Amino acid sequence: MKTILIVDDDVCIGDMLQEILSKEGYGTARAYSGTEALLYLSRSRPDLILLDLMLPGLSGEELLPLIEDIPVIVISAKSETSDKVELLLGADDYITKPFDTAELLARIAVQLRKPSAGTSGLLTFSGIRLDTSSRTAEVDGQPVRLTKTEYAILKLLMQNPSQVITKSVMLDRISEDTPDCVESSLKVHISNLRKKLKAVNGKDYIEAVWGIGFKMNEG
Repeated sequence: MKTILIVDDDVCIGDMLQEILSKEGYGTARAYSGTEALLYLSRSRPDLILLDLMLPGLSGEELLPLIEDIPVIVISAKSETSDKVELLLGADDYITKPFDTAELLARIAVQLRKPSAGTSGLLTFSGIRLDTSSRTAEVDGQPVRLTKTEYAILKLLMQNPSQVITKSVMLDRISEDTPDCVESSLKVHISNLRKKLKAVNGKDYIEAVWGIGFKMNEG
């Protein structure tokens, strides 16, 4: 049985989604905040996530970069095209409230038919090759030795190359692998990582977005 995690603080909508999915033979789980969803994901792995954006605490936008290799369908009242384009950089699909039940179920079926993301264990970006199976990194074919924290930062950024990862989100995500990394030392780790990558071909791969966080430099 496929399990779908419903992340929505609106109890009525969550109950309605749970009833619809149960009738279709899906198993369901519930989370009412971004923080609660993270706690669930640290213990279990659903087959798909239905994610609302307006969540207490950790928002849907902040939660998206923390979800790895699980299809996510955003369910939101935001209907502007610009909102959809921006969110689809991190989500697999987007459906606007109020939604048609048949359409939602069809979109869910499409996502569940897709092969699991990230199965190759290989991330690439403009000459960088990160093997998540062996935890090794190369730039233009040249091995680059990374610390555990540097590897965790680079992996997170490469998994979301078009998104700006806020400092708080980055610290939350990499804390699973590097609990010793704190806000005061984060800049140092990123600075060291940038220097190591740049030393190979002179390219600055990581861009600091002032006052917000960091992203891969696509320039």
